[in-house]
Amino acid sequence: MPIDFELPAKIRDLVSTIAPLDIFDILIVAAILYKFYQMIQDTRAITLVKGLMVIISLTIICGWLNLHVMTWILQKSSDWLLIALPILFQPELRRALEHLGQGQFLTQGASLLDKKEAESVVDEIVKTAKKLSQTKTGALMVIEREMKLNDISVTGIHIDGIISSEFLLNVFIVNTPLHDGAAIIRGNRLISAACVLPLTENHELSTELGTRHRAAIGLSEQCDALIVVVSEETGTISVAEGGHLMRRFDEKTLAAKIRPAFVRKEDKFFGKFLSKWRDGK
Repeated sequence: MPIDFELPAKIRDLVSTIAPLDIFDILIVAAILYKFYQMIQDTRAITLVKGLMVIISLTIICGWLNLHVMTWILQKSSDWLLIALPILFQPELRRALEHLGQGQFLTQGASLLDKKEAESVVDEIVKTAKKLSQTKTGALMVIEREMKLNDISVTGIHIDGIISSEFLLNVFIVNTPLHDGAAIIRGNRLISAACVLPLTENHELSTELGTRHRAAIGLSEQCDALIVVVSEETGTISVAEGGHLMRRFDEKTLAAKIRPAFVRKEDKFFGKFLSKWRDGK
């Protein structure tokens, strides 16, 4: 096979046409794609992306092999998928737009509490979960992170009280108006209780999971919140995050899991600017 010595020259010609703005443009697109990947990893959307990659790869292979009928079918399928993408990726697109509106698409933002306050809130939540587990009292505690949950909190009863174990235990007393539904925690305050959460549409989940667990998974599919679930049947403590349910937490592991949702992170200059813009200051 003859060696093509024109390749290096073509590469040099291609590189010579790249301007600094082109590199900047590529970096921006790469950052956006990476952020989008972070948002969909460990969710059902990543499976859809893999399916799209398979279709694109098959289209390229069939075109290279001159399989005209298969190429035509795959191209038509791709056209329909472009129309279906906004529907398939509705939760992820909503999450991206909310992050963009809050100035958090390319930054992580900051939590509401300093380390001492965060440890106090974590201790109160862990203490509550332990006592509820011991008495097998069902509970849903939603820990808000970057994405605001105002649309969820308005479905319940507005409270806005300082977090304490005694307060939370009173919220989840059986046969009271606040027991059924979820409690929304923002920073060191309980902002709402008896809130309605969206149920997951994942039919592959175990039939052992009840409505509380399915509601926790459903909300975690649509936002970045941590949802602590106490089973009414077994007293098992679970945490839903990113569409996944992690089970059988004890005091130590639960504290380690929820602590990052409260501890304040140091912002750089750009992050501080976006935070001020987001808060309207």
